[in-house]
Amino acid sequence: MKKTSVLFVCMGNICRSPSADGIFRDRLAKAGWSDLVAVDSAGTHSYHIGHAPDERTQAAAERRGYDLSALRARRVEASDFERFEWIVAMDNANVAELTARSPAAFRHKIVRLMDFATRHDATEVPDPYYGGAQGFETVLDYIEDGLDGLLVRLGQAD
Repeated sequence: MKKTSVLFVCMGNICRSPSADGIFRDRLAKAGWSDLVAVDSAGTHSYHIGHAPDERTQAAAERRGYDLSALRARRVEASDFERFEWIVAMDNANVAELTARSPAAFRHKIVRLMDFATRHDATEVPDPYYGGAQGFETVLDYIEDGLDGLLVRLGQAD
């Protein structure tokens, strides 16, 4: 595997993208690849800059053994499009926003997480923010699936 960088993106960077960030870091550590992949997360909007992940997100992740407490929300910056090799969006609205903001030369880096999923046929990771507790569990199921596929994909890279 060659060195690479991955930015996970959702709307506010307090539910889905920090979950993907924390879970992916865990998966990379277990694979012995932490030094090969730089990981970060950001939001397309600035609603929650500087905030820790949503308490419900942290609780759901903690039940599965993931600690998201050190993460803090930030907004996608113009430099991110050049800096990251993979810009992994949680849903189609994120893809549209990122595509609109990205210089044309970097748009090929924008992908959806669920395009890597093998166990679920959903195309998007739904935003759990306004729903109940089960939504956070579904989000983690989808994210784990997509990340497993992304890890395989990265492992195949030269």
